[in-house]
Amino acid sequence: MTATNGRAGKRPHSVWLTERPPLKRKAEQPAGLDLDKIVGATVRLLDDEGLARFSMRRLAAELGVTAMSVYWYVDTKDDLLELAVDAVAGELPLPDESEPGADWRAQLRVLATGYRDMLLRHPWAARLLGEFINIGPHSTAFSNATLRVMGRSGLDAEHTSGALASLFHFVYGFATIRATHEARCRAAGISLDDYFEQVVSAISGRPEFAETMELSLRADRVRTGRSAVAMLDRDFAFALDLQIAGIEAMRGGGESEGRREA
Repeated sequence: MTATNGRAGKRPHSVWLTERPPLKRKAEQPAGLDLDKIVGATVRLLDDEGLARFSMRRLAAELGVTAMSVYWYVDTKDDLLELAVDAVAGELPLPDESEPGADWRAQLRVLATGYRDMLLRHPWAARLLGEFINIGPHSTAFSNATLRVMGRSGLDAEHTSGALASLFHFVYGFATIRATHEARCRAAGISLDDYFEQVVSAISGRPEFAETMELSLRADRVRTGRSAVAMLDRDFAFALDLQIAGIEAMRGGGESEGRREA
């Protein structure tokens, strides 16, 4: 990551690049309060109330302390949000790399599916992932794991970054859109299945959606009682297979062959 906030030579800000002096406890500091507790409460609040409603005062009230007590541990709200993003990155499952002959495809699926699940559990993280440089220990461990798995795929180093961008941008987009739909459903007090049935009912019989409905009927996607979540999971699994198949096809000169055919 080489962003410089618009000024050449200026180091990007990150809580992970900022050295804070060791904390010296003051008599007025609440007992039992520490950075881990603050970050944990931040994640819970963001999960329950979302990013737009989050504030340091709201966090302090949740912890039963003053806002100044929180600022004793972090310099800014952004620093705290960056810590929270890395905390949820710690939930990402990493593949078992103890077996030298492990299937890189299966391991890439573990990484991609875990990334999707994390974004669905914590929808607020999607926006923050685009605002910070994500170099915390958990984010870095995940990034390094993807590089090691890709290193066993046979794809040349020159195209590894592009392959990973294609894969994880797909996962990011898929998860973010699904999380948005789920949030709207919760706000409306309906299930995702109810929402899906409402959409189908609204567009059925309208000529501009005839092709969409025809395909959905042939694919058996609009049958009453069919689980929308199960359908989304199947779509994700198939799309992920396509991504991995594309990486596999581009190994060993696949790119140049594809360009000649085009």
